[in-house]
Amino acid sequence: MQNFLLSLTAASVWGKVWPILFAILFFGIIIALHEFGHFSTAKLFRIKVNEFSIGMGPAVFKKQKGETLYALRILPIGGFVSLEGEDEASEDPRAFGNQKAWKRFIVIAAGATLNIILGLVLIGIMLTISGSVPTTTVSDVTENMYTAETGVLIGDKIISIDGTKVHSARDLYYCLYRNNDGKYDIVLKRNGEKLEFTQMDVIYDMEQGFCSFVVGNEKATFLNIIPGSVKETASMTKMIWLSLIDMFRGNYSMDEISGPVGTIGIVANTASDAISSADYSMIIFMLAFITVNIGIVNLLPLPALDGGRLFFIFIEVIFRRPVPKKFEAIVHAAGLILLLGLMALITFNDISNLIKG
Repeated sequence: MQNFLLSLTAASVWGKVWPILFAILFFGIIIALHEFGHFSTAKLFRIKVNEFSIGMGPAVFKKQKGETLYALRILPIGGFVSLEGEDEASEDPRAFGNQKAWKRFIVIAAGATLNIILGLVLIGIMLTISGSVPTTTVSDVTENMYTAETGVLIGDKIISIDGTKVHSARDLYYCLYRNNDGKYDIVLKRNGEKLEFTQMDVIYDMEQGFCSFVVGNEKATFLNIIPGSVKETASMTKMIWLSLIDMFRGNYSMDEISGPVGTIGIVANTASDAISSADYSMIIFMLAFITVNIGIVNLLPLPALDGGRLFFIFIEVIFRRPVPKKFEAIVHAAGLILLLGLMALITFNDISNLIKG
């Protein structure tokens, strides 16, 4: 009996631990892929790479191979590629700072690009498993709510909502979600004719999963999986950008923003639910959304992010001379301090939310 209870307790603990380990492992993969993008393109252009490290903090594994030190560090919360002459002047002709602008641009953008490509691949896997590809063609409407003169009909193809072009079902429902008054400007195509409706009444409740009209799916085939994956990834990218805009406008409270701790919790819960329900598409979507999110956020033109470094390259190309290294280093250092402060605040909020349940 005692052995049975111990086994039951161990199984219960493992049931709570494995989703967290899964989430941490996936974050490690995302980070490793991102840094590999920088590393591989730097090697391709024969730029000197001093160190390629996964994780932060003390190293648990180190190996010097040629000119590059490879390291695995104890905290799975980041990683970095140290390039010769990246943040300081160097006389080495192979230093990063001595390369042409287009080479430096590719090296910096490669990390986020690989994250987005991973998201595209995951979306393709999700669509293949589900066996269907979402469309923007209406498959059902609420009974007696619409007529041909006043609204949406079955077979209509939604083109845009409130001026935002719709490429997929995800676009469509997110545009409905962002609206606050339930009145929508909708452009659709019916029997080859483009129609425009202004201030249309649409009932949409994301929590209840209810909408006045529903768009359908088509059977997944080799011919539509790839374009469907591209559209879904583009829609995801747009959703992230719109969310960032809403966040900067103050449309989200602090409790609605998650950092690494909160995101690991969300992934862990989603993984556990996916296994329990045998619906693996939900966890694949979540992982795709996170990796695309990381890729997009890294491209924001903010100091200390890849997008901030790309911004300085744009300035260099426009004015045909590089920004002084010392000035750029100060800007990135200040940006890093602000970013770490923001992350500390969000992490504290994540932990508080976990404690409060």
